Amino acid sequence: MNIHIILNATFEGPGAIESWIELNQHSVHYTKLYQGDQLPHDCAHFDLLIVMGGPQSPTTTLKECNYFDSAAIQSLIKQTVNANKAVLGICLGAQLMSNAMGGTTVASPNKEIGLFEVSLNEAGRKDPLMANFPANFLCAHWHGDMPGLTDEAVILAGSKGCPRQIIRFAPKAYAFQCHFEFTPTNIEEMIVNCSDELKNNMHLPFVQEPQQLRANNYNNSNQLLFNFLDKLTALSS
Repeated sequence: MNIHIILNATFEGPGAIESWIELNQHSVHYTKLYQGDQLPHDCAHFDLLIVMGGPQSPTTTLKECNYFDSAAIQSLIKQTVNANKAVLGICLGAQLMSNAMGGTTVASPNKEIGLFEVSLNEAGRKDPLMANFPANFLCAHWHGDMPGLTDEAVILAGSKGCPRQIIRFAPKAYAFQCHFEFTPTNIEEMIVNCSDELKNNMHLPFVQEPQQLRANNYNNSNQLLFNFLDKLTALSS
């Protein structure tokens, strides 16, 4: 399996996804946009595209962030979906997917930073890639926006703070607003690099303090991610 990962920020890495890749001995290549890497010209050389999070939004311009070409990323996502290849967008990546498919990213009802419960709805419980998920599970969050919807989009899961946590945009195209991939290392990098955001929002109901963020156990959500990725890649094998 050939996997391509787009990284939008130094501090929002693949986390547990890398462990899953190593465990399954998949081939992986990265586009590190912040280092000036160029996006692939097309989707011919990978089977799964993963677009990670970042501090940008789908409306961020090149003037605002000179290495982040939102339109080009969205074009690659759309092309990959149209080629019937697997795509996973996480946080910002989920929002980019929504815009690529014709939706519009919007503000979430609540900012969420921390480990909070996510619940599958009826569609989520019936989704073939979520078959082994519990109806309710804890997952990491660090966001203020959420993906927009299209006529074809199916919401699979939500939380008390945000109704759009997992969305299926096509049979092999999934958007995770939440962060199954977060590990203690990811959390520490977020705390350090997003300290102002954390400090300025500590009064909000779905924002945890740094001490709690560090104490949370992210292993269970990592394992759910492994199960999901196993099934997603099986669709392309």
